[in-house]
Amino acid sequence: MVESRLIGRYDTGFKGPLVICSGAMHGNEPAGVRAIELVLKMLDVEHIKNSNFSYRGRFVGLIGNLQAFNLNKRFISKDMNRQFDSTRIHLLNSKAGLDAEDKELLDFLDFVKVEIDDYKPEKLIFLDLHTTSSFGGIFTICNNLPLDISIAIGLHAPVVLGIIEGLSGTTIHYFNTKNMGVDTTCITFESGQHDEVKSINRAVAGIICLLREVNAVRPDDVENHHEIILQSYADGLPKLTKLVDYFSIGDNDKFKMKPGYKNFQKIKKGELLATNNGNHVYAEYEGMILMPLYQDQGEDGFFIVQEIKVS
Repeated sequence: MVESRLIGRYDTGFKGPLVICSGAMHGNEPAGVRAIELVLKMLDVEHIKNSNFSYRGRFVGLIGNLQAFNLNKRFISKDMNRQFDSTRIHLLNSKAGLDAEDKELLDFLDFVKVEIDDYKPEKLIFLDLHTTSSFGGIFTICNNLPLDISIAIGLHAPVVLGIIEGLSGTTIHYFNTKNMGVDTTCITFESGQHDEVKSINRAVAGIICLLREVNAVRPDDVENHHEIILQSYADGLPKLTKLVDYFSIGDNDKFKMKPGYKNFQKIKKGELLATNNGNHVYAEYEGMILMPLYQDQGEDGFFIVQEIKVS
């Protein structure tokens, strides 16, 4: 059983951005945790093979939902990545009888606050690593802001806009300049299917590319194979997409996705996608399916996105 939420910390003393990277915000998504462990090891030994290597800033790896991670469950009581709401969090601090995810949330944010107070960064980058229950393409989610989109594109995966308008209480909703008290950018990176070994490799590559994009490491210190891993997996996928539809599942709903769908698979309007409480669920838009649900826990049935042409 894992005892500590802190995976590790890397800081050479040269000032730069504070990069906080979380894995297992959903406990059944271990790839992010493994990737963070590997990146910390890589940073520790990089100077041995590259005497000119320099790192600016501090890199911190945290486990999101520690209790659920130890049980390999998405969550214990409720989805932790739907609880990041500033008003709700304020009320939790004075509330008794907290459930598992409430406690996890407050403890996680305490860790983040300690790092911010200790390092006093000019810039905070929060990278939230995830995987999906379906196979198919990698992608990033970010706010519709020029800097955020630029960083996300630098991870060489399709960028999905609009999901934060369809959902609420995610890390992207909460980790912003107002709530953190420091200039903040938040990126979510989805590296593949939960149990794919290569999802770990893609998450490692995503972290390394992000460190380059935020100038924590120099471009010359990033080996090409990290970019190649991501570019090859995202080959043929759109660079930029927007959410056009989202199917939400209620607590007592009986949802079943039709088998075989993959991320970014093209679908037609009117196509039968799933059943819910015995009723057929059809696509209301033409586009590409994203995150079709193939696991027991979860409140997101599927998303439909459409490509935004980049000139």
